[in-house]
Amino acid sequence: MKRLLLVRHGESEWNAVRRLQGQANIALSPRGRDQARALAPLIAAQQPDLVLTSDLVRAAETAHLLGYPDAEREPGLREHSVGAWTGQVIADIKAREEDNYLAWRAGTYAPPEGELWCDMRTRIGSAMMRALERTNETALLVCHGGVIRAALDYALGLEPARIIPVGPASLTILAFPDGLARLEAFNVTGSAPILDAPD
Repeated sequence: MKRLLLVRHGESEWNAVRRLQGQANIALSPRGRDQARALAPLIAAQQPDLVLTSDLVRAAETAHLLGYPDAEREPGLREHSVGAWTGQVIADIKAREEDNYLAWRAGTYAPPEGELWCDMRTRIGSAMMRALERTNETALLVCHGGVIRAALDYALGLEPARIIPVGPASLTILAFPDGLARLEAFNVTGSAPILDAPD
């Protein structure tokens, strides 16, 4: 049975201050590096035969800290583009346009110059299917919170409004018995789960 291990990168410097990053190329914070190291034994136990990472530095650095410095860069695993909201503090966005922010979290609104949820969902679904075709058994995809939520929407029909933010350096597992997706794990970390993770 094939499996996809979906790992969100560790806390980034902008996550730490609740600044929306989207596709901005922001590095991990010191805490994020520790989170990735803590998750490494769980990932190693799964013995992935294919390792892909988003080409953004926070994901690639997480892959390195998990023990896969040569992970293949896959631009299709990039985070949701948030357009004009890139770099803005989440509290400021919510204070200014809370309804739009909540609609964005639910996948029904795109910020100016941002990516539509349906387009991202299609992009992520295509990247997932390519990974499944290439893996013998288990593929590790080191990516982003929005990417994992889009993967769950694509594979299971779990709309983004029904999924909490994905914790930093957390593991979600999708299995594909008989080609149908099944959720085996969500938000598993090397320590206590983070249930109020930043976007």
